[in-house]
Parts: sequence; structure tokens; C-alpha cells
Amino acid sequence: MDRYRNKATILSLISMGLGQIYNRQFIKGLVYLLIEAYAIIYFSSNLGRSLWGIVTLGDTPRMRVSGKWVEGDHSIFILIQSLITILLLIIFVIIYVMNVKDARKTAEKREKGIRPNSFKQSIQYVLDYKFAQAFLTLPGIGILFFTVMPIIFMVMLAFTNYSAPNHIPPAKLIDWVGFDTFRDLVSLKTWSHTFYGVLTWTIIWAVLSTVTTYFGGLLVALLINQKGIKFKGLWRTILIIPYAIPQLISLLVMRNMFNGQFGPVNQYLGYFGFGGLPWLTDPFWAKVTVIVVNMWVGIPVSMILIMGVLTTIPRDMYEAAEVDGANNYQKFRIVTLPMILFTTAPTLIAQFAGNINNFNAIFLLTNGNPVVGDYQYAGATDLLVTWLYKLTLDQNKYNMASAVGIIIFLIIASFSIYNYRRTKSFKEEDMIQ
Repeated sequence: MDRYRNKATILSLISMGLGQIYNRQFIKGLVYLLIEAYAIIYFSSNLGRSLWGIVTLGDTPRMRVSGKWVEGDHSIFILIQSLITILLLIIFVIIYVMNVKDARKTAEKREKGIRPNSFKQSIQYVLDYKFAQAFLTLPGIGILFFTVMPIIFMVMLAFTNYSAPNHIPPAKLIDWVGFDTFRDLVSLKTWSHTFYGVLTWTIIWAVLSTVTTYFGGLLVALLINQKGIKFKGLWRTILIIPYAIPQLISLLVMRNMFNGQFGPVNQYLGYFGFGGLPWLTDPFWAKVTVIVVNMWVGIPVSMILIMGVLTTIPRDMYEAAEVDGANNYQKFRIVTLPMILFTTAPTLIAQFAGNINNFNAIFLLTNGNPVVGDYQYAGATDLLVTWLYKLTLDQNKYNMASAVGIIIFLIIASFSIYNYRRTKSFKEEDMIQ
């Protein structure tokens, strides 16, 4: 009874397309054969070198021979080419498995007396029933090569010694060093002091910037939503202007306003008899400044979100609370706040994660400054992400920057997943499913 099934499976294992040809699907079998033929040609000339390259990262640097430069192995190019080849090999293996499953499934239909689909019928079946999967294949491949592969590449760099001045291709090769980069980051005093200092400020910044913008937006939304407030549309329009203006412009304007020498803020303080403050040049005041400016930019976002939630709270809940004798504060604590937190908790977690990586607010306002003398290429207001930027583009410390990037990912991913799974919205969704 399994004669068709077993033969089709064995033939498709021997070579792609043979099982389809055995099942009398000649065009589909020919397509699979062409894919395998191209794969054999490509991998025969690239797979061996890719495996050698990903293990060794090259063995011959660029050299000067008789007054001429002789090109050698470029470790980074070798690593990228090796990754591409390995990912293509994974895709080929997946197609090979699909080929075997398809041949076996078609053979099962033959055993039941069902005639195999022609190539035209197979195409029509895909368009009718598998269109979504087929349509998403190309974007999926694009994500694999343009998103997943760069992430894998970045992770791999953290385990090499790719950094200036001694290990920059093509003049120098890079080598695998295991966890040495991470060990230096957390234990070598010159690096660990900077890392722990920047990490501490990153966490403080993320907490303060998230709390101030969220509860600031909550306060503004509640005030505008009060019954006695007139011209609510006008107030909403005025308060949304900081969000409507491009953040780049807002931050650069704020940078000039808080300038310690000629900024309008210090000038106005002088008019009222107060001395100017070093808003951007003192470590403490620079941190205060970025938090205050972030409130100006971020509160409108929370305000819009929370005002939308307030319109969805049923009036019956407030009337029931009033019947029970609740005052305004009790209605806010029992009805309003739980409903807002239930709806916006996932967004609040996303805002915290976004603030950890809030590159624009820091880089455009202070550029991570003021400088801290015993920090390695970092300033007093640098976050991990801005420090990573400086390590990469300014100092060419690619391995250290990659290690910092991995740590940022671990912090954000662990915090977000843990807290999101604890929210009521996630638990209720899980119960529904």
C-alpha cells in the first residue's frame, strides 16, 4: 500500500525533483532539479571557503612586496560572505525538506486514487489557499538577510578583537577571542568604570524619563478632561505642538536655549536677579536638563494616548461609584487609574524600552557631554546606545561596541518580556485564547 509513498520519498531524498517526476509532476520536478543544480554549483565553489573563513577569519593580511601592495584576506568581508553562504545553505536545506514532504504527500494521494495536480493546478492551489505564505516568502527572505544577518554579524563581532589600532582589516587580521571582550568590559578597570557608570545613568534616565512623561501626560489629560474646562480643543492643540514639531528641531532649539553662555534661559534668570546655571556643562545639571527637555517632547505623546483611553471608560462605572459615595479622588483611584493602566501598560513598557535607546534626546541635546575624565570615550549624559555610537564611529572599537549592543538587547528583552507577561492585558488575552 505504501509503494508509491516510499519510492517517492527515497527518490526525492536522492535528488530534488525525482520524487515529483515519479509522481508525474514533470515541470515541478524540473524546477526542483534546477534549484539543486544551481545549489551544487554555488556551494561547491563557496561552501568550503566559507567554512574555512568563519573558523579562521583569514590567514594572510595585506602586505607590501617590492614596493607594491599585495591584497590579502579581509577578515570582515570573509565573515560576511561566510554568513551569507551559511544562510543560503539553511534555505536550501529547508527547500530540500519541502521537496521530500511534497513528493510523499502527492504519493499518498496516488495511493488513494487521486490524480496528482498539474503544474498549472499547483500554481492555482497556491494562489487560492497558500497565497499568504507565498506572498510573505520574499519579505521573509529580505528580513533574514537585511535584519537577522546583521544582528548575527554584530553578535559575532563581540567575540573577536576587531578594534583599532591593531586589528583593523585589511592591513591587520582579526581573530576570535571568545568572551575576552565581555570580560574586559566588566572587570578591566579602565572599561568597567565607564560601563557601570553609563549603565547606572541609562537605568536612571529610562526610569525618570518614562515616569515623568507618562504621569505628566496623565495629569494634563485629566485636567483637560475636567467638566469645567472650556476650549478643550484649543488646549489640546496647544499642548500637542511640541509633538507636532519634528524632534530634531525641538532638541536643537532647546540646546541653544539652555546654552550657558548666550542661551535665553540664563538671560531671563539674570533679569530676575538669579545667576546663570551650567545647564549643559555640569554633569548634574546636564542630566536635569535632558530629563526636563524630554518631558517637553514626551508628555504630549502620553497625553494623546491617555485622552483616548479616557473616552472609552463607561460613564456607568463613575455613576456606580458616585452611588456608593465615592469622592473624586476615590473615583480616580478605583475607576480611572486601573482602566488607564490596563490599557496602556504594554505601551508604558514599550516607552521604557524606547527610552533606554533614546539616542536623539541625548545625542542632539548634549552629545553625551560634559566629558568625564576617567571615562573611556563617554560623557556624563551618555547612554549605552550613544556610547556604542561613539565606540563604533569615533573610536573604531567595534568588538566593544558589539558587546555593549548585546547587553542593551538583553536588558530590554528581559525587562520587556517579564513585565509584559505580568500585565493584566496579557493575562486576559492568554485566558481568552
